[in-house]
Amino acid sequence: MTRTGEPRSYFLCGIGGSGMLPLALILQAKGHRVEGSDRSLDALPGALPDALHDGSRTRAKFDDLRRRGIRLHPQDGSGIRRADQIFVASAAVEDSVPDVAAARRAGARRMTRPELLAELFNAAPQRVGVAGTSGKSTVTGMIAWILHRAGRDPTAMNGAVMKNFASVDDPFASALAGAGDIFVSEVDESDGSIALFDPTVAVLTNISEDHKPMDELRSLFGDFIGKAGRIALNFDDPEVRSIGGSLTTGRQTRFSLQDGSADLSADRVEPAPDGIGFRLLVGGVPAGRRVALPVPGVHNVANALAAIGAAAACGVPAAEAAGHLNGFAGLRRRLETVGTAGGVTVIDDFGHNPDKIAAALDTLHAFPGRLLILFQPHGFGPLRNMRRGFVDMFAGKLDRDDVLLMPEPVYFGGTVTRDISSRDIVRDIAAAGRQAEAFGDRAACGDRLLELAGPGDRIVVMGARDDTLTDFAHGLLKRLDP
Repeated sequence: MTRTGEPRSYFLCGIGGSGMLPLALILQAKGHRVEGSDRSLDALPGALPDALHDGSRTRAKFDDLRRRGIRLHPQDGSGIRRADQIFVASAAVEDSVPDVAAARRAGARRMTRPELLAELFNAAPQRVGVAGTSGKSTVTGMIAWILHRAGRDPTAMNGAVMKNFASVDDPFASALAGAGDIFVSEVDESDGSIALFDPTVAVLTNISEDHKPMDELRSLFGDFIGKAGRIALNFDDPEVRSIGGSLTTGRQTRFSLQDGSADLSADRVEPAPDGIGFRLLVGGVPAGRRVALPVPGVHNVANALAAIGAAAACGVPAAEAAGHLNGFAGLRRRLETVGTAGGVTVIDDFGHNPDKIAAALDTLHAFPGRLLILFQPHGFGPLRNMRRGFVDMFAGKLDRDDVLLMPEPVYFGGTVTRDISSRDIVRDIAAAGRQAEAFGDRAACGDRLLELAGPGDRIVVMGARDDTLTDFAHGLLKRLDP
């Protein structure tokens, strides 16, 4: 991304988070000064001032930021002393956090993470916003890869590491800072900040109740796509179809796996354990060569159609865009195989809402092997809001020999109402005739997984907002092969 305007000084509170870290990378690439703090960093033994590698992904993330010249501070307010610093923090960060008080004393401007992202996004000449309940990160990664391969040199903001851009020098590549005119970003509806974004191209993958009631989601998504000149819409989703039906047809690219006459569709879909093949249809007519997508799951064919539609709106022909997806390596923690030991395969996955988990289970069940699933809810609020969805989904998607294990929701501090437990979910799933067990902590779940696992089984570690889940999955693999 080209440098524009005078360099500014930014302080990112929670800089190691999946939403903050890519912003730090983009800001630095634009020539700004970036500093930050993170309570996870403070919790690491000996983390300040000089960290030693201990193999944990969390520590490695902070070491990488330091290597890039980004200064990290304790979260005690000591890093915020000047009024010219722009203090960026989640709206959920409480006033009692010392950094917040320090920013107020210094007279520093405060922004939320979405406000900063929207400011950067809206300043770009071409803006591709990817919205929807599920699939945002994967579609964003696909679009970024297509545009990169097509020579458009985009900037991209993702909530996950894009494997195509990860390297020894850039291990946490959740952002791409290009010099071109296009900014691609996933856009989050959970906090209502989607209203801040002004896309020229909008993608809407699907709509289901997740963080907000359906009426509010319909309004947020409808307003979002209404701003765009070109729109890629999943017409297999009834809610998306309903919203899209009120918009001018000429602005839309409708994609579908069910309707071969849609603007973009696919046939000859052939799943494999490590990928999926399909033929692209444009207006019902075959276009280009057969696509061998290196990431598994029928849902990823739908994601590919969404990305092709967005790329076409940016001037990349659909057949060319589809061809570039043959080289798409996927995202970290999307049905990512950690390894196999003792005949047991360990898989790491980001699934954390009913739709995402259902898609993962459908993909896994297409091939042999019992599933031993550890699902760690990503908060008490989401567990409460999606309780019925989780119960219905697991009751319907678990095979009779699968086993679900759930620890209590992840908790990183702050004020929270703990009026629901994983035990409540497990009780209802077990009552529906499926095998489910609850434990007080993740370590106990791990012991139980290893007790159950045998040759041919697949252990699946699922959850979000917790970097240590990947470390946990790797730890299970080591224990399977001591």
